[in-house]
Order: sequence, then structure tokens, then C-alpha cells
Amino acid sequence: MEMDVDMMMGPGGLDLGSAPARDHTQSREEWAKFLDKCISSRLDPDTFESYVSLLYSQHPLPPVVIADICLKPRPSNHESLDPRIPRYIQVLSSHKLIDTPSILKGLYNYSTSHAQAQKSGNVPPDTSDSRIQLRWGSSYAAEEVIFYRLTKAVAMGTGIKNASDALEVCKSVAKWMMLFTSASAGFIQDVMGQLQNPHTKEEMEAARAAFVMLLLGVCENQTVLTALSRPFAKEARRALSESLASFVPSIIQSGSQIASRLELFRTETLASFEPADTKKDPTNPAIDDIESTMALDNFIVSELPIVNSRAGLYIYLNALLVGRPLLDDATLFNYLHNRYQGDIQSTTIDLILASFDVLANIVFRNESQHQQVGHVLRSYLINKLPLLLATLATSMFPPLSAQFCITEALSQVDTNAFPTLSALFDEAHNNNTFTDSVRQDFCFACCLHGLIPESSIEGLLGEITYQTLPQAGRYVKEQLVEECMGDPERMLRLISELDNMDGNVGAVCQALAEVIARLCNNKETMTLKLLCSQLAKKPLSLDVMLLFNKPIAILHPLCELLDNWRYEEDQGEYQPVYEEFGSVLLLVMAFVYRYNLSTADLGVHSSDSFVAKLLSVGQLSKPLDELTEQEKSHLGGWIQGLFDTESGGLGDELLSSCPPQDFYLLVPTLFRNIVLAFSTNHLDEESLKTGVEYLANTFLLPSLVPAIIHMSNHLWTELSNALEQRAILRIFSLIVLTKQSSTDAQAMLSSVLNIVAIPLEYSLRSYQRHDPKSQAVEPLLKAIRENIRLSRRTASAANNELETWTSTANGGFTANIRHVLQGFMTWSIHPGLNVMPTSYTHRQILAALKMLGARRLLYIILEEVKVQTEAGNGSIAHDIATALICAPDVTNMPPPAEFSLLVDTSSHAAVPPQRLISLSGALKHEAEDCKKIQKSDPVMAEIIVRLYRRVEAQLLMPPPAETMLHNGLTNLDLGHNAAALGDALAAAAQSDGLGGDDASMGLDLGGNDMSHLGGGMGDSGHHGLEFSGDADMFGGLGTGGSGGDPFENWGLS
Repeated sequence: MEMDVDMMMGPGGLDLGSAPARDHTQSREEWAKFLDKCISSRLDPDTFESYVSLLYSQHPLPPVVIADICLKPRPSNHESLDPRIPRYIQVLSSHKLIDTPSILKGLYNYSTSHAQAQKSGNVPPDTSDSRIQLRWGSSYAAEEVIFYRLTKAVAMGTGIKNASDALEVCKSVAKWMMLFTSASAGFIQDVMGQLQNPHTKEEMEAARAAFVMLLLGVCENQTVLTALSRPFAKEARRALSESLASFVPSIIQSGSQIASRLELFRTETLASFEPADTKKDPTNPAIDDIESTMALDNFIVSELPIVNSRAGLYIYLNALLVGRPLLDDATLFNYLHNRYQGDIQSTTIDLILASFDVLANIVFRNESQHQQVGHVLRSYLINKLPLLLATLATSMFPPLSAQFCITEALSQVDTNAFPTLSALFDEAHNNNTFTDSVRQDFCFACCLHGLIPESSIEGLLGEITYQTLPQAGRYVKEQLVEECMGDPERMLRLISELDNMDGNVGAVCQALAEVIARLCNNKETMTLKLLCSQLAKKPLSLDVMLLFNKPIAILHPLCELLDNWRYEEDQGEYQPVYEEFGSVLLLVMAFVYRYNLSTADLGVHSSDSFVAKLLSVGQLSKPLDELTEQEKSHLGGWIQGLFDTESGGLGDELLSSCPPQDFYLLVPTLFRNIVLAFSTNHLDEESLKTGVEYLANTFLLPSLVPAIIHMSNHLWTELSNALEQRAILRIFSLIVLTKQSSTDAQAMLSSVLNIVAIPLEYSLRSYQRHDPKSQAVEPLLKAIRENIRLSRRTASAANNELETWTSTANGGFTANIRHVLQGFMTWSIHPGLNVMPTSYTHRQILAALKMLGARRLLYIILEEVKVQTEAGNGSIAHDIATALICAPDVTNMPPPAEFSLLVDTSSHAAVPPQRLISLSGALKHEAEDCKKIQKSDPVMAEIIVRLYRRVEAQLLMPPPAETMLHNGLTNLDLGHNAAALGDALAAAAQSDGLGGDDASMGLDLGGNDMSHLGGGMGDSGHHGLEFSGDADMFGGLGTGGSGGDPFENWGLS
């Protein structure tokens, strides 16, 4: 369709013969009218070309304004760019009315990516321009085509003609990189948006793939490089460096070659342009220390043979199990793969041996009498390890088998720690009931999971055994879940099976976690009360649960239930509600305090969450003048209900007006007032007993957790107030030493004391040191002795351990760490049969991290590695050091990956907690200063770099399943294969529905003119671009006919 000349000159048309424009505004209006007429009448590009010269002679405008008019959305069409516009842009560029900088700026101003970037909360500075009222609903398809055409123009030398163009283009692509980075983050956070519009992200990635090709062309363009090297290009260099630092990580997984070239451009080329006095400019974080970074990459070290010592995996497993179990299967298998480089046989045998070594270690350290230490390790060996082996067995191929690996490993297991059945009757043998049956329990668990036949067990053990497989066979999680949902009694029986050592506990743990989630979702609170109260009684079972589940999987549904708990409109009784709520909360607190979990570990995003408030300020009392009127009313009601015998006790009126969440947040303030009243004789002994008896009922008993923690803190921080201290001790005595009337209440009180025993003991001993004559403390300490052993599993060192380590001769804690390292060396050099493992607890390393700091501890390790390397044991020393540095720190873990996937109802992005520097972080900092260290200690510099590379290799995570870039970009490399650009264009054309015969998207980069792209020459017989002659920016992209439209196959014109 062509526009009639008479229509152009008639009423309502564009009067191209009128007087010259008087101002810029009129010219803009004339160009906008002209373009609207061209689009509405579908004007052919050739006809457009004949009119545009005349229009420009009458109404000249700068290139940036013309490009803006062409690329700007209009109220009548703001969904997507009209398919004629790219062809009109081709004409305008051929007449030099617009250029590459103006096109990039116009595309950027109105890109759809701005809307996506706003969802990430990391909006580029230009995004919020108030002058831009309207942006495209979907601009990605047009952006992809224009980016590829600009790439071709830059490659030919017509897209960037001088230094001014070069710097403007650099600033524009820097903005585009920040925009794409923010838009990608927006897509990650906008999960629901992706479900509703699944193709939008694919379109964005296709546009970004085209942009990456343009970016690479710009960064390797000689005109650009010359311009960037000039002193006046400082701002452009800074913009490029900062944006590349953010952008490159987003494409590194799927475009590693291109990402490497862009990173090399940032760290070498840009850095070389910086004046000598600014290369270490502390105000420029993107270029700061580039020399050190490149020095690390290029640092040459003499390689040592890689040895997988027996101590290495032993150290790593100790770290996984020292506190709350950190046995995430995917992370463990990734570490094993990196460590053993896919050697399944060595992986399997060493994993079995290390698991037995970890259990043997607590026997030799005399820790097995501490039930909580040994129970989870024994359950790991018998219930978890066979499941890990079953996964590894899927990668075994004949002649290798799981039976062979198990047989080989058991032949090396220490028979002193794990005796055979016949050895149990040997009078000379020192029997240890803790490990007596571990070998056969392990064998039967492996048999249960199909790793070995039952007939081979006696051969493995070397004797006849009378043990059998579980009568019910191997459990299946899904079947157990259905049984529990139909029969609560089955659920309670499963809880009792958590202590079993038969190989079925994994399915039980996962089934219970699933049941908890379902009950929470269905709000079956009565059944949930039974389950939670039973689990809260068994702290050791919580350890076992975490062998197979992450805390967030168990606790997030419970926290959601607690946060959203509301009374029913027709609520009849309120005491049962308090009891159900309290039982659920008790289990949450049991997990939180036992393992020192954060709100992130629970999956709690919002600071307005009840659980978040309880954990952050739930132990703090409020002064009366800071209470709201409602809180004052509730406080008065609880005091009257608990201590005024004439008021009738705790009635439904009080409970109905004060939801459980409000009550638990009020508990510290309530007990603060009780202590004050009793210490000032406003509350007598009998009334105090009555109130405490009320609180010892099962529907209120969980509230004693925040109450006791609050009073414990007050007891040791307010040593000068003797009256209040005695009041607190009296309340403690009434709670702890009074036998409860019902078995349920007594069992729940025991659960409460398990949670609070450690802080309670600390406060009591602090008070005892302050007042040694007090007779009230010792009975309390004696009463909670068993609870103390079951209270916490946080990997914190006990006081007596710290005293032992820090009092080591000839150096204190430093000497102690050296002795441990030397013990690992001796054991690894001579790992003979029946040689007991090095006595070790990872608490030593965690305590040293806190007391000595990461850098100082790192250098203790490095110095020992240096000594051992000089003695000829470098390979083993490096492996031990690598294991210590790679070992996870349960006290300094990042939030679980699932945390970022949970939706915050307040729509605020969750801020991850700040973490302390780790050993691996400290090593990285030292490695980046390798050149500096080399000047004073070349051997140490070499050890640091070698160790850093091994640590990085073992901690390397696999690439995510979802690629960040357009699939066609994966193997592109312009420097070595310039024809790849043509393939990318062709792929983009196909993916966007362009016909294969549409030569506008077919590229042939053959010919000598492409030598500056760094590639060889392709077959010049392909149809596509012509590089001879004075080709314009988009020349050769036409279809040979004047009426061709590259978007015609989309059905949009």
C-alpha cells in the first residue's frame, strides 16, 4: 500500500512546501504527523524515502529527536512497535538522519524492560524519568531485530564512525546492560507473571542475546577502543566497567566464551586505559584491584598430585553433623563429584569409611555416653548412608557394583570400634553396646534398599547373624502419608519409629514432614496438636528428622499456620484453641532454640509475622508507658485471672478478647510484673503458687519458654537487685521442682525445660558465683541436669572444651589447632587397618574462627601446609587444608534456597542476614594479593594460589537448569568464528516466525572486510550481507524488492 501524494498535500495532510519551521516544537509535530500518516497508510519504504528528504529540508531535527519520534509509543498503539518502523529506520540511517547512538537511546527510553526492572526493586537511574509517560507493552521482538542490524553496521564500520559516536554508544550500551540485569532479576521475582505470560521472558532473552552480539562488537571495535583510551573517556570507561561487572555474571552459564571475552575486556583492556595513579582508586570498585585479580588468574604454580586423603572426607562429614545436620543431598553429591572427579568406586568406598570413622571418633573421644551426640550419628550411618549409596549405585555399571564397594569398605572398618558378633563373646574385648551391632544394622539396611542380597550378609560379617529385615519391608513415603492422614494413631506410631535403626527411618521422616504440611494446609489443628506435642518431647528425634528434611520444609507450614491463626466466628470454647496453638508453637520453639535457627531458616519473610516478633523481641518486657491501651487491658486481665481468686480464674471472656499471638508477645511483660509484685510484697506466696499452677496447665505451659528465658536473662544481668533475684528463683522453684498433676502436663513441662535448660543453667551458675551461700540454686541445677544434655545442638563449644583447647602448652589455641592438623597428617600418611581416626570435633575450628578470626586461622593452616610441603607431604597437606576450608559452617550458613522462592505478603524483598567472613572468603582475599605476598614469601604465595584453586574447584556449583540467554548464543564466539553471528541472526529469524527465504535476516560474514572481527573467511556464496561498496547501516538486509517487509510473515502489517 502506498500513500497518495495528493493526500499528503491536501487538507489534513503534511504541507511540505510551507515556510521553514519557526521552532523545534513545530518540527517535532510535523515529523510526528508525517510518521503517523505513513504508518496508517502502510507507506512503502521507497516512497517514504522520496518524501523524507523533502520533509527534512523543511523541518530539520537532530538525529536523537528523529529516532525518538520513530521509536516512541503512541496512545493509539503502545503494545508493540509497528513492523514498518524498522524499515523506515533503515531509510533514515541511509540518509544519515539518525545514527547508532540515537537509535540505542530511543529504544532504551521506551523499552518494555523498564516495567520488568521495577519488579526487581533495582531500577536503573534513568528508568524513573517522569517525562516518559508511556512505554511499549512488548518491544522485545523489535529490539532483537534492530540490535542484530546495528551489530552488522558496527562490524562493517558504518555504525560507529568517530570517537564521539563511540563514547555515546558506550554510554548507551552501559545503560542497556544495567537495564537487562534488572529486568532479569524482575522476571526471577515475578513468578506469577511468568505463569501468566510464559513467552515474555523468552522474548526478553532473545533480545538480550542479540544485544550481547552488539555489545561484543562494540567492545572489540577499533574506533571504540581508540576513543576509550583517551583521557576524556574516563566516564565512559567507568560506566562500561560497572555495568559489565553486573551484566557478565548473568550470561556466564550459557555464553561462557562470550562472557570470558567481555570479562577480559573489562579487567584487561579497560584497566590498561586507566592512568597509573587511578588503577588503585578506592572510589572505583569496578576497576579496583584489577591487577591483583588478573595476577591471580595468570599466576603460575608447580602443581602437586591430587590425593584424596582419608582425613579429607572425615573432616567434611564431621562439619555436616557437628550441629544441626546439614545433609542436603544435592550439595553433598556435588561436593563428592568435585572431590573425586566422577570416580564412583572411590567415592562410595571413601564415603562408607568416613561415615564409620565419624562414629568411631565419638567412641574414642568418650562422647558416646552423651546420647544426643551418638544417636544422630548412628542413625545417619544406618538410615541415611544406605540411601546415599543407593543414589550413587545408579551411576555404577558392571563390573562395578554396590556390593563390591560395601565389601571393600567393610574390610577396612576398624574392628576395635565396630566388633564382629563373635568378638562380643571375647573376654579380652572391651564391649561397647553403642557400636556392637552397627556393622550388621548397616548391612541389613543396605539389603533393605537393594544394595546387597540378604544371602551375602553373613559373608560380609564373617559369621552367622540372627537379625532379619524389617517385617513390613521397605517403607514408601507416599503410602505412609496416606496411612497417617487416614489414621492419626498410625502417625503416633511412626513417631516412635524415629528411633529405629533399620533403614526405614528416612521414609518415616519425609512422610511426617509431608503430613505436617498437609495438616497445616487443611487446618486440622486437633491432629496437629497430637503430632507436635509428641515430637517436641523427643529432641533426639528432631536431629533425625533433619537428616532427611531441611528445617524450612518442616517449619514453614507451621509458622504460616501460627501467623494466620484466627478464631472461628462461631468459636465456642477458647481454651482448646490455646492448647492447640501452644502445642504447634512448642514444636517450632523446640527446633528454633535447639539449633539456633533464624527467621530465614523458617521461611519467615515479613517482620510483621508473629513468629518473627516472638523470636526477635519475644523475651523482652515492655514498660507500662509503652503498652497500647489494648495491651494494658490484656495485661490487667491476665494478672487478675491468674492471681485474683475471687475473679473466677481465666474465663472465656479474657481468652476470646486476647488471641494466643497477643498473649505470647505479652508473656515477658506479664512475668516482669509478677516478679516486681512478689519482690515488693504486693503478691503473696499463696497467690503466686496459684498463678503458677494456672500457667502449668497444658494450654498455657508453652508460654513458660519465653517466660523462663526472660527471667534467666534478668537474673544474671541484674545482679545488684537481690529482692528481684530471690523472686525469680522462687518462681523457678515453683515451675521446675513442683510435680505436675497430670502426666501430659509433666511431659510438656519436660519439653519446655529441654528448650530453656542451657540459658537457665547459665543464669543459675552466674547467680551462684555472685551468691555462693544461696541454697536455692543447687536443687534447680540438679533438676534440669538431664534436660541440659538434651537442650541444644548448635555446634558451640562447652566451657570445659574451650579451657582445654586454650590451655594447650606452647601456644594455647593456636598450638591446639596445629596439633589437630598434625594428627590428620599422621593418620592420612599411615591409614592402616584398625588405626583409629584422629580425635576431632569440628567445634574446634568453629570456635577458632570466632576467637582467632578467619584470617589468623587461615594462616595457621597455611603455615602447617608449608611445613608439610617442605617435608614432602604436600599433596596430603593440601587435601586436608582444602577439606577444612570447604567444610560448611553450621553457625554461619546462608538462607536456604527455598527462602527466595517464598512470597512475602508485604511485597517487600527479603534481606538476607549478613554473614561473617569464612575461611574460603579469607583465602580468596589472600589469593588476590598473591603478587604482593610473592615479593616477601614466594613459597607461601604459591601455596595460597594452589589451595585457592583447589577450594574453588571443590566448591564449584553446577550450572542452573534454566539458561539465562537465548539458546542460540551458547556456542557463539565472534573472535574465532565470525560466521556465528549470521547463524544467530538466522536462528532469531526462525524463532520469531520469519521465513527462511527472507534474506533480510540471512547473513554471510565471508569476505576480507570482516578480518577485524578476528575470524576466518566463510563461503562467500551464501546469500545475505554484501560488504563491498558504500553499504549503509542496514544495507543488504532488504529482500531485493522495494516492497519487502521483514515482519510480513508475522501477520502484523
